[in-house]
Amino acid sequence: MNKEIVKYIKAHEDEMLSVWMEEMKKNSDERSINILSNQVFYNTSKEFIDLVVSNILDTDEKFNEKINSFAENIVALGWPLTFITIGLRKLKEIIYGKMTSEREYTVEQINKLMVDLDLWMNPINDQMIETYSATWERTVSLQKIALQELSAPLIPVFEKISIMPLIGTIDTDRARLIMENLLNGVVKHRSEVVLIDITGVPVVDTMVAHHIIQAGEAVRLVGAKCMIVGIRPEIAQTIVNLGIDLNQITTTSTLRKGIEQALEITNRRIVKLEG
Repeated sequence: MNKEIVKYIKAHEDEMLSVWMEEMKKNSDERSINILSNQVFYNTSKEFIDLVVSNILDTDEKFNEKINSFAENIVALGWPLTFITIGLRKLKEIIYGKMTSEREYTVEQINKLMVDLDLWMNPINDQMIETYSATWERTVSLQKIALQELSAPLIPVFEKISIMPLIGTIDTDRARLIMENLLNGVVKHRSEVVLIDITGVPVVDTMVAHHIIQAGEAVRLVGAKCMIVGIRPEIAQTIVNLGIDLNQITTTSTLRKGIEQALEITNRRIVKLEG
């Protein structure tokens, strides 16, 4: 890269950072910027400028480490890929504008300056996009795994009694996960009664009911009894209107009633202590 550009950037880094931050506030998604404190935005912006400049000074290995760290920070902040692409373009415009305004350039020198800036910035742009995309995909994948692990847990609450609380929409993929966790959990915890709590399921349609019935049948086949608890009035009405048969599965309106019945099935009950 042109030594003149390197020298200029080092001498005007703070000034360019200030101008660049103002430009980014104008051109970036306001929601992404406004949720951050001024200090966080400043630190992230400075890290970005330092990263771009370090491409001149650092070894490839060290630069790759910095770019990976920066990409992880950007993804963690929830900033879009456009923050990087717009940021690099704005930085190039700032450098070009300031350099050409402070001294007279010939047409040949201006063309060389533009070529040098492109030769410097374009590889950085490509590498940042690639690193950001890989980081984003990895983060989404890890989040998906974490959500799956939390989305259908089978929780042993008493000896021989387990509960599976369901929250949110149930689609085909999640229904498969529910079935797997349910059967594995019944065997692992030696459950005799399993309560599927649908209090947090907003909509129970034919497909959801079908998945729940299948889960109940599967539990019965491995030697346990299945109960569906948390049947709200609107869900009960929907089930009746859809003509869904739940005769083979015990249902209750609340989790408390379900636990009381589960205790009775396992020859236990809750008693109030005297005194």
